[in-house]
Amino acid sequence: MIRRSILNLLSPKKPAESIEEMGSRQLLMPFVRGGCDGCGKCASACPSGAIDVGKEWTIDLGKCIFCMDCVGECPLSAIERVPSPLYALKREDLVFGASRPPGPAGGALDEPTVAALGESVSIRELDTGSCNGCEVEVNCMSNPYYDMGRFGLKIVASPRHADMLLVTGPMTNNMRKAALDTFEATPSPKVVVAMGTCAISGGIFAGGDVSGEGVGDTLGVDLFIPGCPPPPERAVLAILRAFGRQ
Repeated sequence: MIRRSILNLLSPKKPAESIEEMGSRQLLMPFVRGGCDGCGKCASACPSGAIDVGKEWTIDLGKCIFCMDCVGECPLSAIERVPSPLYALKREDLVFGASRPPGPAGGALDEPTVAALGESVSIRELDTGSCNGCEVEVNCMSNPYYDMGRFGLKIVASPRHADMLLVTGPMTNNMRKAALDTFEATPSPKVVVAMGTCAISGGIFAGGDVSGEGVGDTLGVDLFIPGCPPPPERAVLAILRAFGRQ
């Protein structure tokens, strides 16, 4: 009986053995490839204002919370679920439409910064007012299953020891000064990552007691990781690929 109880606690799952294996899990996003009549029902249903049906149907993945309410609201069933890009180096690269459909993410951070930081990157997680969904995923990034430490990534307690600020949550007005102080305390060269919809655009909190639309209006962001929240392995993989580690 005791042996059976112990076996029930064990999981057959094993950590991904390679970067390629980590990229096998997809994050699906809504997208229209054709057949849209511009009725706007999907845009009205979107809780974060991510969809626009003006000149063409577009979606801002930086605002999307991946609720898929728009899929059910389309009377023509024109919205389908497609794989979303892993990351973007520019905010505008998260806006997609018929003229720019989503595809695999590409590009890396500037070479001097990557070369200066090397193979080991110390991360200071900075919560600027989130719901704590992204924080749960950040905690998982360093657990025994996802184990980002084996790829040279680690969480540190002080920004003075950090190479990267991993920012989560909308930039609330109460956190703005603390965020700027944390940024100043982080030695250069440094990388700022906006992780999750709220950090990228403010998400469902945009227009509330927040400073601007996302942390990019307060801090210069080098890497945007979409998701609400992004799964741990996608966040780890995005950082690794942005550092040129394929």
